Amino acid sequence: MPFYPAPDRDVQPVPVPGVVRCRCCPGGISRSARARRYPSDMTRAEWAVCEPLLPAPAWLAGRGGRPASWCMRDIVDAIRYLTHNGPVWRALPADFPPTGTVYWRAGKWQAGGCTERMHDDLRERIRLAAGRKAAPTAAIIDSQSVKGSEMIARPRRGYDAGKKINGTKRHLSVDTPGLLLTVLVTAASVQDRDAARPLLRNLRRAFPTVKLAWADGGYAGKLVTWARTRLRLRLEIVKRPDDLHTFKVLPRGWVVERTLARITGHRRTVRDYERLPAHHENDRQHRSTSAGRAPVRDHHSHTGLGSRSPGR
Repeated sequence: MPFYPAPDRDVQPVPVPGVVRCRCCPGGISRSARARRYPSDMTRAEWAVCEPLLPAPAWLAGRGGRPASWCMRDIVDAIRYLTHNGPVWRALPADFPPTGTVYWRAGKWQAGGCTERMHDDLRERIRLAAGRKAAPTAAIIDSQSVKGSEMIARPRRGYDAGKKINGTKRHLSVDTPGLLLTVLVTAASVQDRDAARPLLRNLRRAFPTVKLAWADGGYAGKLVTWARTRLRLRLEIVKRPDDLHTFKVLPRGWVVERTLARITGHRRTVRDYERLPAHHENDRQHRSTSAGRAPVRDHHSHTGLGSRSPGR
């Protein structure tokens, strides 16, 4: 299934059949010669939407330099292949650009905010196509502990006694359709209420229109008062009935649970394989789009306690 399906009411012009426009290539026509053989490869319609969101090359703006050796479409396809199939960086197939080139481009685009801008644009397109406003007004938050690979350093690793998991914990906020708004990666030992403060702070900073958030009983207590007084955000707790002994879908909570299930339904995101928390957060963005959903908007902090993604 495509990662970034173009909505039926997309305003982007339909590309000419057989012609792939690309600013990074001389003449404006993509030089990519590799066959599109993987499920993660972009279609022409997807590339027509994503290509304008990538940074323009310096030589095209008259700032010097020369055209890159590889078409950006191949770079994006390689990144998507990695997040979709979950291999290590050095195991990228030979028909993609060199691993070092792909890794360098991915880091540069992430640091420059390119990934964030692309996710914002795609999220807004999907929300508008669904008849919603581009900016969310409500969110749901939750967390998920995942095992960490041997690449995870000790400062990032922790033990979640409740889930009996040694690794990291990802904290998410999603909008009412389940599209990611903010992502926060911490050690698994960090309590949900402690991580919720930077998560909600980043949520309000990234999406000032969000005035309401839902959370489960694990977030009850002083956090509700703190969110109301410090962030002017109404945090409603959806509690599980005390006399409930069977499975029951809780209001609002099932939305973020569905998003977590979709994220963990792919090899790259079943565990935390990345040495840097920002890279793990970025993986969440790519995986949130795998089921035809809009991606994540996120900010990363050097402590691993700051990041954001997409909203109501």
